[in-house]
Amino acid sequence: QVQLVESGGEPVQAGGSLRLSCKLSGFLNSNQCVGWFRQAPGKEREGIGTIHTSRGDTYVHESMRDRFTISQNNTENTVFLQMDSLKAEDTGMYYCALDPGRGRSYWRKCSMSPSAFDDWGPGTQVTVSS
Repeated sequence: QVQLVESGGEPVQAGGSLRLSCKLSGFLNSNQCVGWFRQAPGKEREGIGTIHTSRGDTYVHESMRDRFTISQNNTENTVFLQMDSLKAEDTGMYYCALDPGRGRSYWRKCSMSPSAFDDWGPGTQVTVSS
């Protein structure tokens, strides 16, 4: 069993920055991917990006790549989402999730599909005012 807890969401003005954290605990493995997702009111859950926590390689959706960065602190089992130049349309609930990758190749590409992720955090709210 894995637990994920997001933090760092808060109200911010447009143009500002936030760093969200995703703390992982429980049974972790060497082939896991952590994904960041967001959901605005009345909209579908949207994938932001992923990180393979052992390989360290990251992916951010091209629409956000110039403003968002994913990183990690392996010692603390924490994954970060750095968000700069925030816009009102970035408002929403932000989630991190874990794809354990059991039985799959170590060199797999992390999926951006929510259905690939088994465990989810409760979310942290980001509100950007214009």
